[in-house]
Amino acid sequence: MHTQSDEWYIVHLCGRPLNTEDRRCNLGRETAIQRCVWSEDGWLRLAEGGNDPQHSVQAPALPEHPFPQQAEREDFDGNELSIHWQSLRQPFSEDWLSLTERPGYLRLKGMESPNSRFRHSLIGRRQQAFRCEAETAAEFEPETYQQMAGLIYYYNSQNYYYLRIGYDEEAGTNLAVVANDHGIYCEHTEPHIPVPAGKRIYLRLHLNDCDLQFYYSLDGREWSAIGPVLDASKIADEYATHLVDGYFTDWGFTGAFIGLCAHDLSGGRKPADFDYFRYQEKE
Repeated sequence: MHTQSDEWYIVHLCGRPLNTEDRRCNLGRETAIQRCVWSEDGWLRLAEGGNDPQHSVQAPALPEHPFPQQAEREDFDGNELSIHWQSLRQPFSEDWLSLTERPGYLRLKGMESPNSRFRHSLIGRRQQAFRCEAETAAEFEPETYQQMAGLIYYYNSQNYYYLRIGYDEEAGTNLAVVANDHGIYCEHTEPHIPVPAGKRIYLRLHLNDCDLQFYYSLDGREWSAIGPVLDASKIADEYATHLVDGYFTDWGFTGAFIGLCAHDLSGGRKPADFDYFRYQEKE
């Protein structure tokens, strides 16, 4: 890249590893920039010498162009989602996602299991900082154990952590943290926590490097931790895209996503309504 002030830079892909033995990167593949110079023998070299990228790079001698700060909270009041949201294997469609059926809410119509590789009612945004927090308020009335919705920390169909509102005959409407680890289903909340049927439930996750903790609240003010501190480093390229018989089990380099989702394995498309989503990065 050649600037108007006759300075040279290169843009390259990189990964910022967590402090784990195998250097897992739950932020996925990222883009970096390095300042360069032309050597006397006509080769492009890093300005600081050597082959290692620099954490801090001198900016070009150009006027600053600040971009507007992104809002931390999205209230789903408009007719389209912000650019940060992505869907899984299918485009946004009123068939499964609506901002108009209940104005001021995101409605997701439950589809297949989180383990499915086909039809998901899930939207997610990439985790972009090692320390961050995400929060939502969900209204969901499950009627069978086949229906669930909530807040998910997701890599792929084989690796995720999921704070879900669900139902069973003993606890009624309840909260639990469930997970998939290389395709092995497990639960991290025993017994499940009963919550009032038909009431709004606030859900939150907090990420601190390798540590993930879920929280819930019935009023949005008093919060309680749910489940243990979980290993966030598993939701990373180096762990989730493991080799089986010489082949990767899923595409890599996506990094971790924080998502909202609804599932209805009965086929009834039970809807879940989300009032807002807040994503805040920490120092």
